[in-house]
Amino acid sequence: MAPDAAERIPITSDADVVTARQRARALAVTLDMPSTDQTLLATAISEIARNITAYAQRGEISLEIVRDGTGRSGVKVVARDDGPGIADLERALTDGYTTGGGLGLGLPGARRLVDEFDIQTSPGEGTTVTLVKWNRSA
Repeated sequence: MAPDAAERIPITSDADVVTARQRARALAVTLDMPSTDQTLLATAISEIARNITAYAQRGEISLEIVRDGTGRSGVKVVARDDGPGIADLERALTDGYTTGGGLGLGLPGARRLVDEFDIQTSPGEGTTVTLVKWNRSA
C-alpha cells in the first residue's frame, strides 16, 4: 500500500471485523501511536464494523493515515454501508439505546474512544461513520 493511500476492507462477517482491527493497528504502529491508543482505535472499529454486519449485512471500512496542518498524524476510518440507515440518530447516540438487542453502547462508545467522530445517515439509504484517532506521541 502506498503511503497515505486508503485501504478498503469489505465487511461481511466477524472475520472481516478482525481484519479491519488488525490493519488499523498496523497503521497506528507505523505512526508510533501508543499501544493504549491502538487499542482504543481497534475497539472503536469493532463497534462500528459490528453494526455493519448486524444491521446492513455488508459494507466497507477504509483506513488511511491523515495529517493536519500542524504536522500531527493519525488514522482515519470511514465505515460505509447501504443498509437501512438510522431512523433516530439522537437516540442511537445515547448509551443504552438499541434496536438490535445489544447493550446499546456501540455508537456512543465508539464516539468516546476516538478524537473525531462524524456520522451521516438517512433511513433507507445507509450510514457513513468517520472516525479519526490522532497520534498523541508525536
